[in-house]
Amino acid sequence: MHDLGAGLRYLGRGQRWVLTHGRWFGFGLLPALITFVLYAAALVALGFYAGDLAAWATPFADDWDATGRALTRGVFAVMLWCAVLMLAVVTFAAVTLLIGDPFYEKLSERVEESEGGLPEQVVDQPLWRELWTSLCDSAYVLFRTLLFTVPLFFLGFVPVLGQSVVPALGFCVAGFFLTLELASVALQRRGVPVRERLAMLRRRKALALGFGVPLALAFLVPLLAVPLMPGAVAGATLLVRDLTGTRPGPGAPGAAPGAGGAPSHGPAGRPGPVPGAPGSPHGTLPAPPHGAPGAPPHGSPGAPPYGGQPAVPPAYGPRGGKPPRRA
Repeated sequence: MHDLGAGLRYLGRGQRWVLTHGRWFGFGLLPALITFVLYAAALVALGFYAGDLAAWATPFADDWDATGRALTRGVFAVMLWCAVLMLAVVTFAAVTLLIGDPFYEKLSERVEESEGGLPEQVVDQPLWRELWTSLCDSAYVLFRTLLFTVPLFFLGFVPVLGQSVVPALGFCVAGFFLTLELASVALQRRGVPVRERLAMLRRRKALALGFGVPLALAFLVPLLAVPLMPGAVAGATLLVRDLTGTRPGPGAPGAAPGAGGAPSHGPAGRPGPVPGAPGSPHGTLPAPPHGAPGAPPHGSPGAPPYGGQPAVPPAYGPRGGKPPRRA
């Protein structure tokens, strides 16, 4: 349940981020609008020809009575249109990301910079290479989506089950793969192959569903997918930082002093000199001469070689107190 709520919060944080950075919100609208127009035209055309497609796909019903034939083909046409609509919801993000790849790549980078910086190892590729990789990855995701969508389509004809359980499973499938598509922007930057991305989200299904299912439901509302797309990319970038364990860098909002495992002092993020170490501006702690009070005898464990520097300054006196006064 924690991951489910976290996914929903990342979706909300992404929308809030783009609303407070209006320039990036505007950049992300145009590719989404172009994709929406293309998909809307395809769904309208399918609605006009769904009856003909149903008649072509059910030749066995030609000899049935008019009522049975009309009912069978009507259910087939409705289920076909709903299946294509669900497929459109899943692939909307992929097509939009392909059309607006430069915009969404920069948007995702800007989100990471505002959260503490880009990851240490960034895979930099030419634009044509990024587009080709995105196309291949989207084809793979589409293939995996069809492995679930096609069986669910035929299960939709089962009475009761097809009108209750199947739609719920369909939205879960759509939400999961929608999250995978949106997260690919930031994961591709990290050089994570698409199969590994799928495995990462499988390990945290609740996080992916909490992010993707509400978004898939929102994408069903006409024109709502267009303004939500930039924030979806931003939210998926935040989700990826959680998924990969990316921490805020030094100086980032919410970063603790010395975050990232480095001390907070020293030039260029390097550890500062340790007092008592050679080269330290604080000087070097002299080693007590052999035979001095509190110095270990030569040859005992922890004793420095002649002229050497002890690794750890010895503790003077009992419990590290001052050396005893001479009589």
